[in-house]
Amino acid sequence: MHTNQLTLNLFIEHDRAGTYFTLPFSMPDDTASFSLAYRYERRHESESGVANGRFVARREVNIIDLGLIAPNGVQVGASGSDKSEIYLDECHATRGYSPYPLVPGEWQILVGAYKVAAEGVSVTYELTFTFKQRQLLKGDLHAHTLASDGVLSAEELAWHARRHGLDFLAITDHNQMVTKAALPQVPGLTLIPGLEWTHFRGHANFLGVEKPYDVPFAANTHEEIRARFYSARDRGALITINHPFDAGCEFLFDMNSLPFDCLEVWNGPMREANLRAIGLWQSLLAAGKKIPICGGSDYHRDTPFLFLGGPTTCVYAMSPNPSDILTALKQGHAYITFAPDGPGLELSAGPSGAIPGDSVPWPEIQELQISVEGLLAGDVVQVVTARQSISILEAPAAGSFHTCYRMEEAGFARIEILRSFLPGLPRLPALVSNPIYFEG
Repeated sequence: MHTNQLTLNLFIEHDRAGTYFTLPFSMPDDTASFSLAYRYERRHESESGVANGRFVARREVNIIDLGLIAPNGVQVGASGSDKSEIYLDECHATRGYSPYPLVPGEWQILVGAYKVAAEGVSVTYELTFTFKQRQLLKGDLHAHTLASDGVLSAEELAWHARRHGLDFLAITDHNQMVTKAALPQVPGLTLIPGLEWTHFRGHANFLGVEKPYDVPFAANTHEEIRARFYSARDRGALITINHPFDAGCEFLFDMNSLPFDCLEVWNGPMREANLRAIGLWQSLLAAGKKIPICGGSDYHRDTPFLFLGGPTTCVYAMSPNPSDILTALKQGHAYITFAPDGPGLELSAGPSGAIPGDSVPWPEIQELQISVEGLLAGDVVQVVTARQSISILEAPAAGSFHTCYRMEEAGFARIEILRSFLPGLPRLPALVSNPIYFEG
């Protein structure tokens, strides 16, 4: 990823000892992560002869403390003089600092001149900004912990996700809110706070906010239910309608009367309820509605058919930060595959490289570029439009497939990969993508 470095030099006079002050710097636009290292002469060394050799004395003469303040005046962290390097992004931070959005603007290095030598001290700060760049991240948007009816703690679940090869995980306990501060920090894993609003007549995930509403979850009237959804929407949550056809927990509300961002068409193992959800989504697309999809394992515990990341939602996000992952999901920049190591897809159109969820003009742009990895013998790759599903390959062996497809009319095109997971069984979806829209 692209980085930029900035060096700030500061001289502190002796008479400023025992004071705090700040050193400003500008956080650039589109910063994904930030690190800071600083150095100064903390100890003077002096050498003297002794009877059987040389002795080097090291006397502490300077102590400079470190802290960080956001543009809104919030103390993001303070580490005294204990740490010479710190790291920060939206969901990870060095101990003593809080994960924080790296908003552009004037930030402040908090300088604590705890002890300063008579001659003063020079301090050098090295700042490194890593910028956002689109990348493919794999995750699970639906998982439960001991806080509701799961069997693992949040930390156990997070490490379980990392071992499964996931890059992000949403914690979605039934009607249980979780704060960002309560989520563990696991290197390489983005944890997204959320909850599964669970009602007798349907379930929905509210993702990315700690407190989607102030009142209790329970609601009896349609007005009360709408109030929960609109509160979550107003506070910035990504709202998904979950497993609309699952027996016993179908979504029985009128979806047109509630705000939502994604439809969960793939919940746990592929089965009839998921096929019906995909069919519903296809009918909505054919009616001209642009509705992104997502998937989640609905993980509670490992079973022979249920595992974390089954299915995996693969997102083209600008960074691993939760806000960028959720933005990409809202934009439809995603596809779903049956497992973290399932088939992979690159789907694009036009010179600008439009990806799933994007729109391009038709007939100016008619060609779809398709690249698939991880196929097995017998897998079928098909292009799905509003009118038909066209099989463009039955894989003769394990391998990859690269081709172009020409759109004969305006509409949309998405990709499905079908696989027979056991000998003699019918093919089922192994991958389902969001569409690219060809607007006439």
